[in-house]
Amino acid sequence: MSVTKMFGESAGKIWRFLEEKGRCSESKIKRKTKLSNEEFYGAIGWLAREDKIRKFGRFYELGNTNLVWDIGSRAGKVWRTLNIWGELTEDELAELLDMDKKEVLSALGWLAREDKVEFVNGKWMLK
Repeated sequence: MSVTKMFGESAGKIWRFLEEKGRCSESKIKRKTKLSNEEFYGAIGWLAREDKIRKFGRFYELGNTNLVWDIGSRAGKVWRTLNIWGELTEDELAELLDMDKKEVLSALGWLAREDKVEFVNGKWMLK
């Protein structure tokens, strides 16, 4: 599956939902869009890289992002780790970087939006 299909289409679903409903909780967005955790967190990273989503506690809304420090800095760590190790699963990245899987997924979503990573045979690698 292409990274664009994996995270880009999911980002579109979240964006359309928030455009219609306004500020919503993470759980409501997941429930209404029927996105898996992987799709949701990757899409949040994608939208943050596009400067389109903000987070306030458990709630997300459209607008200039306040997630650069959280997601952008983690994306740099994920990029450096993949540059050293070559290819890794999300679980391996989480363990090596001492991050939650959702943090890894949002960082991968950020990098996917920058067209810097690809997902092949269950592993992430740099393009």
